[in-house]
Amino acid sequence: MIMTPLMHRSAYAVSPSAMDAALQRFLQATTNAQDRVQQDGQVFSISVDVPGLSRDQLRIELQDKTVRLSSIEGAPRSVQRAWKLPASIDAAASKASLENGVLTLVLSTNQPSTQTLAIA
Repeated sequence: MIMTPLMHRSAYAVSPSAMDAALQRFLQATTNAQDRVQQDGQVFSISVDVPGLSRDQLRIELQDKTVRLSSIEGAPRSVQRAWKLPASIDAAASKASLENGVLTLVLSTNQPSTQTLAIA
C-alpha cells in the first residue's frame, strides 16, 4: 500500500487582494490618529504622514471651511482625509509642502468680521 499525502486547502484562505485591502484599512486607521493639527491665531497647520506618495499623486481641495486631501487613482496607496475649520480658508494665503513623506498644510483663515451700520 502506498501512502500519499493529501493536499488540504483551508476554507479560510485569504486572497492577496483581501490582504491588501486589510493593510490599507490598517494604515488609514493608524495614520488618522497621527494627523497633527495646530492653530496659531488665524493660521492652522496640518501635518499628515503620506509615505510613498509624491506631490503629483496627491490632490488638495479647499472649499469654504473644509479641506479635503485625497490620492489620485493609481497611486501606490489610498489616502482620504477631510478637516473642517472654524472659519473660511483663504486659498491665496495658504500653502502646502511635501518633505520626506510628510505633507504640511499651512492654512490661513478669514475670520468673520462684524460690520456696523451707521444710522443716518
